[in-house]
Amino acid sequence: MIELVLERITPADPATGRVMAEHYAIVEKGSGQTTGTIRLRLSDTDDIRLYAGHIGYRVDESYRGKRYAQQACMLLKERALEHGFRELWITCDPDNWPSRRTCERIGAKLVEIIDLPEELDMYQDGERQKCRYLWQLD
Repeated sequence: MIELVLERITPADPATGRVMAEHYAIVEKGSGQTTGTIRLRLSDTDDIRLYAGHIGYRVDESYRGKRYAQQACMLLKERALEHGFRELWITCDPDNWPSRRTCERIGAKLVEIIDLPEELDMYQDGERQKCRYLWQLD
């Protein structure tokens, strides 16, 4: 079992295109060890829906396979509902099968795999496509 611990809230920065986000540590309840991170982006722009996603998560390699990302998403669902979200978009690379399975386990549906525009930072970093999963919260 895990819990989410709020680490920080980052403000929006229109100059860089960053949106306000809540950043959480994924913490194992028994050991108190931080096992990864998850964030909720508090915006509903086209860039969020298409490319970045409302939720971003990472589980440290030594803790993978324990479904911590799935548990973290389910815990974050309540925060998203409190913020007025009724659906969330989660994106991942097409070859990131663990992330894709996490999306499927929480009930998100694959809508499409899209090509990234060349002007995006993600494209500049070598990424070319994103899977777009829609998670209906209610």
